[in-house]
Amino acid sequence: MHRDGDLLAAAAAARLVTRLVDAQAARGSASLVLTGGRTGIAVLEHLRATPARDAVDWGRVDLYWGDERFLPSGHAERNETQARRALLDHVPVDPARVHVMAPSDGPFGDDPEAAADAYADELAAAARPEDHGSVPTFDVCLLGVGEEGHVASVFPSSPAVYEAERSVVAVRNCPKPPPIRVSLTLPAIRRSREVWLMTTGAAKAAAVSMALTGAGEVQLPAAGATGQRRTLWLLDSAAAAKVPELFTPPLA
Repeated sequence: MHRDGDLLAAAAAARLVTRLVDAQAARGSASLVLTGGRTGIAVLEHLRATPARDAVDWGRVDLYWGDERFLPSGHAERNETQARRALLDHVPVDPARVHVMAPSDGPFGDDPEAAADAYADELAAAARPEDHGSVPTFDVCLLGVGEEGHVASVFPSSPAVYEAERSVVAVRNCPKPPPIRVSLTLPAIRRSREVWLMTTGAAKAAAVSMALTGAGEVQLPAAGATGQRRTLWLLDSAAAAKVPELFTPPLA
């Protein structure tokens, strides 16, 4: 737990450097699922600003997105656009390893289902035999958490939260704008070695508490966003206000 959102983002950036370096030392490369939102982009901005970022071999990092707003390429609200501005345009990534979800003016036109299917195919192509499935094993999956407990673009009681087979889905009629998105499903998110759920503010406190105390994933998708080895909640003091003491570490 951290005193405020800026400290949380800085701490997450420092953790991420260590995690990516360790993954590269162990396997030669690392894979990271990015998220949008205020906290997700703040983490990338802190990562850009720290000299420690150069400890990562960015040419050996595979970058994916947990979800994307189905908008034209370069649109200011696309998670890709914000991530490039915050970090990716400032480090030597390999363009072939930056796995972008198609925009609404891309090769599939205004067809989010086709864009979702194409991203699922891209994930399947990246999966190795040891991944035992059609999704690569991501080293870290970064996620924000909404006030109602959504993660990526998987909202409570939506068709996406019931998806058990597909790794990527089109999401229509989102309760938050824009209404059309492309998202990883919970089964795909759970292919991550580590899932980091990052959120701030008192408006998130109830959802955080419910997720940590047994809520079901249909009611609260964040409860179903778990890592194979580790599920890490990164919170500021306001978001952690309703978390039972059993789960609450000292402020940092």
